[in-house]
Amino acid sequence: MSSGFITTRDGAEIFYKDWGSKTAQPIVFHHGWPLSSDDWDAQMMFFLAEGYRVIAFDRRGHGRSTQTDSGNEMDTYAADTAALAEALDLRNAIHVGHSTGGGVVTRYAARFGGEGRLAKAVLIGAVPPIMLKTEANPGGLPMEVFDGFRSALLANRAQFFRDIPEGPFFGFNRPGAKVSQGLIDNWWRQGMMGGAKAHYDSIKAFSETDFTEDLKAIDVPVLILHGEDDQIVPIADSAELAIKLVKKGTLKTYPGLPHGMATTHPEIINKDLLAFFKA
Repeated sequence: MSSGFITTRDGAEIFYKDWGSKTAQPIVFHHGWPLSSDDWDAQMMFFLAEGYRVIAFDRRGHGRSTQTDSGNEMDTYAADTAALAEALDLRNAIHVGHSTGGGVVTRYAARFGGEGRLAKAVLIGAVPPIMLKTEANPGGLPMEVFDGFRSALLANRAQFFRDIPEGPFFGFNRPGAKVSQGLIDNWWRQGMMGGAKAHYDSIKAFSETDFTEDLKAIDVPVLILHGEDDQIVPIADSAELAIKLVKKGTLKTYPGLPHGMATTHPEIINKDLLAFFKA
């Protein structure tokens, strides 16, 4: 099967795509909030052509997966990933996560990455160590930012899911930006496929979860990629801190590139991912 569903312990159905030879090394892609596995099209096609087995899935509450009213937090997201890895018998896999998906990869790697399941991890524009401003994380974003997300989602989710891709996500609000209406429409389409309750709950998950100890616990090589003009997950309070916590980390940053750089500049990101995979 090139796509299908797995069922988790609590009955949620998780949609996945699984392309390529089942004997090839698997790459598992984890999408950002509030998107779906479709956000990885440019990477799935590229790495399939490079001979890898490529897998992407919709987190619970997102895309084609069950619109759950519970379990929309990092522990369950990581457990769902473990269930997928077991169901598809994924071993020596490379897990790649963008934004919120980077948080899922981090927790999964720390808790379920043993027994030959995990070979390497990649965090792209990822939320770890923690986004929220606290006494221990003074450079984080204040709670008012995330309360604003929640208010906008409740007031008019459809419009909110236009405003994000039209503006900061792809950097289309920057002077001289080359705006793609197709990318904006596809972002909106993916977001509106998911459930409002899961999207609302996930704001807390991606903003308040502290991944500090998870990052310290990861034993495999970790590649951290971040756009220096990321307006969604500011680099100074994410990648530049995360690299200090992982044991076997490499940090690569990109001047001028936005949060959604894997979509706007796949020719750059895919090349660097391939080099890391083959190293």
